Amino acid sequence: MLPKVKICCIANLEEAKIAIQSGASAIGLVGNMPSGPGIISDEKIHSIAKNIPPHIDTFLLTSETDAQNIINHHKKTNTNTIQLVDHVNPETYQELKLKIPGVKLVQVIHVIDQKAIDKAVMISGFVDAILLDSGNPNLKIKELGGTGRTHNWDISKEIVQQSKKPVFLAGGLNPENIRKAIDYVKPYGVDICSGVRTHGKLDLQKLQLFFTEIKKL
Repeated sequence: MLPKVKICCIANLEEAKIAIQSGASAIGLVGNMPSGPGIISDEKIHSIAKNIPPHIDTFLLTSETDAQNIINHHKKTNTNTIQLVDHVNPETYQELKLKIPGVKLVQVIHVIDQKAIDKAVMISGFVDAILLDSGNPNLKIKELGGTGRTHNWDISKEIVQQSKKPVFLAGGLNPENIRKAIDYVKPYGVDICSGVRTHGKLDLQKLQLFFTEIKKL
C-alpha cells in the first residue's frame, strides 16, 4: 500500500486544492511558531479548514504545550487534527482526548539521536500518530519543523517498527529522495513542505513529480 501524503505549509485555499487534487490525503496549516516557514494566521487556517472535504485531514501545527492553550488554539481554527510540534506531558494528551475527543492528535518527534526511539514508542501509546521530523527544540530559538534537512533514517526505521501507532516521515523529503526514504523507512505516511516549493510557493511541477515518484513504488 502506498503511503499517505501530507503536504505542509499550505498558504491559502488555492494551494490546499492543488495539493488535494494532486493526491494529498492531508494538509498542514502552520500556526504561530518561533521559527520556520509557512506560518499563517489562525483566521486563515480556519478559513481554509472549513472549505476542505471531510475525508481530508486538516492538521493544525501548534507550538503550544499547555492543554488549555492547545485547546484554545484549536478552537480558533477548527481543524480535524492537531500536530503538536513541541514536547508535551503525558497528562496533556489525556486532557486533550477528554475535552476534544473527536480531534486526532499527532505528536512530532524531532530525531536528534537514539533517545528518539524510546520517546516515540512511549508517546505512541497516547496519540493517534507520530511524525518524525528534523528540528531541534533544544536550541535557543527552537526549530520545530520546516528545516528542509533529512535526519538519521536508521532511527526512523526503528521507530516505525516499534511504534504502537502510524508513523509519518518528514524532514528534507523531495522528489529525488522520496522513493529511497519510503523503501527504507516504510512509514505509514510522508510529510513534505519545502521539497515541493519554489521561492516559498507550491510548485505544481515539483508536486506532480513527487507523486509520480511515489506511484512508481
